[in-house]
Amino acid sequence: MRKAFIVFSITVLSVTAMLIYVNWKFSLLLLIFIPLILMGFYDMYQSKQTIKRNFPLLGRMRYLLESIGPEMRQYFIETDTEGKPFNRLQRSLVYQRSKKEIDTMPFGTQLNVYETGYKWINHSVKAIPFAEVDANPKIKIGSSQCEKPYMASLFNISAMSYGSLSKNAIIALNNGAKQGGFYHNTGEGGLSPYHLQGGDVVWNIGTGYFSCRDKDGNFSYEEYVKRATLDNVKMIEIKFSQGAKPGHGGILPKQKVTDEIAAIRLVEKGNDIISPPRHSAFSTPLELMDFIKLLRKGSGGKPIGMKICIGNKSEFLAICKAMVQTQTYFDFITVDGGEGGTGAAPQEYSDHVGMPLREALAFVYDSLNGFGIKDEIKIIASGKVVTGFDIIKCLSIGADVCNSARGMMFALGCIQALECHKNTCPTGVATQDPKLTKGLVPEEKSIRVARFQHETVKSAMELMASAGLRHPDEVDRTVISARTGSTKIETYYEMFPELEPGCLLNESSVPKEYSYFWKKATAEQF
Repeated sequence: MRKAFIVFSITVLSVTAMLIYVNWKFSLLLLIFIPLILMGFYDMYQSKQTIKRNFPLLGRMRYLLESIGPEMRQYFIETDTEGKPFNRLQRSLVYQRSKKEIDTMPFGTQLNVYETGYKWINHSVKAIPFAEVDANPKIKIGSSQCEKPYMASLFNISAMSYGSLSKNAIIALNNGAKQGGFYHNTGEGGLSPYHLQGGDVVWNIGTGYFSCRDKDGNFSYEEYVKRATLDNVKMIEIKFSQGAKPGHGGILPKQKVTDEIAAIRLVEKGNDIISPPRHSAFSTPLELMDFIKLLRKGSGGKPIGMKICIGNKSEFLAICKAMVQTQTYFDFITVDGGEGGTGAAPQEYSDHVGMPLREALAFVYDSLNGFGIKDEIKIIASGKVVTGFDIIKCLSIGADVCNSARGMMFALGCIQALECHKNTCPTGVATQDPKLTKGLVPEEKSIRVARFQHETVKSAMELMASAGLRHPDEVDRTVISARTGSTKIETYYEMFPELEPGCLLNESSVPKEYSYFWKKATAEQF
């Protein structure tokens, strides 16, 4: 191909010269051919890309087609049920509900109901008229040790930081939460002014202690109190890990640390911002209990929780043992599934680290129940929750409340361009480029966020009514059935048998499947 390109170049230049000789107007062809020929010779002699070196100029087509591959697949190749992480049916449903368009579908389901993994709700002949059901139920979050419990909506905005999302996106989300009466989790990037537009806030505190740290990066109680006592801050969440990259720290390059971000996070401009993979304010489960007490005191008695993607089971059981031993309880635990998303994560972490949400919820619920402390603690589910059915699935297996990040992003206008990590998000959601963020108008998008949340909760409550249930507390593991084989069907109750309350308090009553992890767990160390 290299020789062919040289022959092609000589031929093109010769023919062009002849045409110019006939009529000088043909010299305009040189403006087209000379740049192409120069590009081809550059390809021949560069050493980084073999395809371009062996196939000058023509090889560039390969990289062009590869660059537009995701768009081609999304718009022309994928079926309505094939897209990942969210298929077209899921995305379209969010768009329709956020715009309050028709969200019904004709001609039956497009899903294969005989495929292993297909799930459904077991409806009841004693279905309840929807008019008799509370369309927007509230769930009380706050243990017996909480002085200021919070009445949470069933469906809320999951953790997304300012910096990962644009200023306009954060403003729209918070205003949407204000309009709809649900909460907005800040993410670990600190408590920014854009999170304080009037909506209820859950302040997420990660390992970097952003917005509550001293100059050395250690937790600062004084800075914490300043913000934890704000009226808009309703709950505090200690982040242990997130589903997309559990056990992995983070770094914000110094080039991206603006004066504003430095001020919000309480860091110095000119340095990389490091989020360590573990906390420095405590190192054992017992020390964690002291930290809970400190945060509860500094907030004036607001609910204190944790966010965790389950990994080593014994570590979570160690936390449970510490709660029982000290009689100090979290008010809520946010369980993030390994399928959770983020702006950027190493592929191996996204694909292969962290327990998926379904199994994690069952384990956390059963562990708390086994230690006899579930009544003190609410469970919040986070991980690919975008429909009313997704909410019911989570409630069925043990959740009390659900969070959504990517669903709320779709409501903002996200098109799943998969460019969150490039600062080139075309919809202005996950970028700091002012040329792109100006396209996202908070006043318009906040309405869509509120509509999506309202319609999704309404859908969940309609499904409950069809199952003969009036409140989320009544949803149990018998409500959902799943195809576990070509001819085998099981309910979640059969797939995940519940532990007897209190069975994990004494070694003699610990079930066999928990025995190894229970013995390994100790309140004195993780």
